Amino acid sequence: MGADVALVSSVGKVVGAKLTRNEIDQINKLIEAGLYLNPSDFIREAVREKLASIKVIEYRDVDYETAKKEVAGYFEMKGEAYASDASTDLQLDYELVCKIMDDLEMEGNMETIE
Repeated sequence: MGADVALVSSVGKVVGAKLTRNEIDQINKLIEAGLYLNPSDFIREAVREKLASIKVIEYRDVDYETAKKEVAGYFEMKGEAYASDASTDLQLDYELVCKIMDDLEMEGNMETIE
């Protein structure tokens, strides 16, 4: 599922994409309105916006006890938060954070707010 990519210069590459007639018409209307110089200008900006909106999270590989201390400290500092927030902020696997939260709750060190 790769894209056809051709080297144009050391600065960039050309990537082909099929668009529907409706999409092309909409892009052309934006160009006619003066919002973009040409279709390439629109596509570059759309790609940049999409890439900026996607946050890639690289999870750290830490042992369970270290992760448990970090999660406990996180909730102590934040008070209330979602498991997904803790996972993102601590760069820990979501399922690991959920398991740690369950363990902390069973130990009486955390309670679930509904």
